[in-house]
Amino acid sequence: MLRKALTVYLPILLIGMLFCHLRPGPEDVFATTVKVDRVLVIKGKRLMMLMKDGEIFKTYKIALGKQPKGAKIMAGDRRTPEGRYVLDSRNPKSKFHLALHISYPNESDVVNAHKLGVRPGGDIMIHGLPLGSGGVGEMHSFLDWTDGCIAVTNSEMEEIWQFVPDGTPIEIKP
Repeated sequence: MLRKALTVYLPILLIGMLFCHLRPGPEDVFATTVKVDRVLVIKGKRLMMLMKDGEIFKTYKIALGKQPKGAKIMAGDRRTPEGRYVLDSRNPKSKFHLALHISYPNESDVVNAHKLGVRPGGDIMIHGLPLGSGGVGEMHSFLDWTDGCIAVTNSEMEEIWQFVPDGTPIEIKP
C-alpha cells in the first residue's frame, strides 16, 4: 500500500516542489527587462502613459491633487504640477505603496513662485494608495484626493516601479 502511494504521489510532490522553487522570490518581484523611456500624464483625461520608443506601452487611470485644474504654483495649493520633469528617485518605504519622486520644482517653477513671493513646494510623487487602504483599488481614481501627487492602484504602482528606471523624463500636460 505504501509503495503504491509513493509511486503515485512522489512524482506529483517532486514536480510541485520544482515549481515552487522556480517561482520568483520577493527580491525578483520588481525585476523586468522592459524599461520605458518616457512618462506622459494628461491631467484633463486622468491618464498616465508609459512610453517606449515613441509608442504607448501601458496606460493607467490616475487620481491627482485635490485642486486638479491649473499648474502647481506654491506649496500647499494641492495642485499637480504641469511641465517637464524627471523621475529622479524612488522610495520603497513611503507612507503610500511605493513612490517615484518627480523633480518638481524645475527652474521655471522656482522663478514663478519667487515672483509671487511664495515657496514652490516639492515632494511630488507618483505613488500607490496609502498603506492599509489597498483594497480601495480602482475606486480611488473616481476622486482627486492627493496633495498634488499622481496616484494609481498598488498593483499598478508595482508595474510602474519595475518599468520606469530612475532618470526617466516625465511630461505632465493640462
